[in-house]
Amino acid sequence: MLEAVSLLVPGRGLRGAKFSELARRGADASGLWAVAARFSDGMEIGTGSVEGAPERRVFRLDGEAPRSQAEVGQRLAAVWLTPQMDRLFTETASGRRKFLDRLVVALEPSHAREVAAFEAASAQRNRLLAENPDRAWLAGLEDAMARHAVAVTAARLTLINQLNATLEAGAADPFPRVGLGLGCAIAARLADAPALAVEESLRAAFASARMQDTVARGATLGPHKADFLITDAESLRPAGLSSTGQQKAMLIGIVLGHAALIAAARGTPPLLLLDEPLVHLDAARRAALFMALNGAEISAWLTGTDRETFAGLDAACYTIQDGSIEPA
Repeated sequence: MLEAVSLLVPGRGLRGAKFSELARRGADASGLWAVAARFSDGMEIGTGSVEGAPERRVFRLDGEAPRSQAEVGQRLAAVWLTPQMDRLFTETASGRRKFLDRLVVALEPSHAREVAAFEAASAQRNRLLAENPDRAWLAGLEDAMARHAVAVTAARLTLINQLNATLEAGAADPFPRVGLGLGCAIAARLADAPALAVEESLRAAFASARMQDTVARGATLGPHKADFLITDAESLRPAGLSSTGQQKAMLIGIVLGHAALIAAARGTPPLLLLDEPLVHLDAARRAALFMALNGAEISAWLTGTDRETFAGLDAACYTIQDGSIEPA
């Protein structure tokens, strides 16, 4: 259910699954899937697969094909928390970057294009370095990499600064306040120089690192090397050194702060999708989450296996079993 709702915004949904894996299975399955929603303000969004192209999907916005998926993202945002994200603090930097980029895309849908453009130019450069290092062609790809790298990093920094300010203002209270940062060589350069100067320095750095990158089979500098840094704002302890319960509380605080930031920036709140959010939370923190949700004008969807743990939350309850949804 949560995955279906998450597909109403651009991206691969909260599981990150292939589109070909979303269709109903069984003898009567068509291999196709679709999700549609009508909102209280009259907006209608639909999305689904395309026959003959299992890894492609299309959108309809108020009955019409949007100019781009970013247009849908500008009308609707979704923020989610899943059990898999509990490993965010202990897994590789790649997982934290993806988490950060999802936060950015919810406010700036074009960010996804910038990330994809950098990755495409970098992949082309890697192939060229291995096969035919044409200098002019390499220079063109490195120019594209520099431009997209700065755009990606600048968007990440903007989101982090905005979210830090929102959290500092108490948007996620009473959950632990966190300090967010970006471990990134490009971000460090942007702190001391204008974007155009950083782009120029990156072009020179990519050119001088061609031999090194050929051996490494990939660019050794770029936004793909960044890490999303999360610390306890009070103790300055890295989140990775905190307890499991403290880490879950930090994550919930970040998600609630991000939802508040979107609501303030756009004037409308995002969809908030919380899959098993009560795991690792003690009674006091469960009550704090319910208090935050009860007092917020936001459409929140929560899942759990034990109805009793949701006592105190002002919400409609449903039971989902064998593909059907019934009031609990």
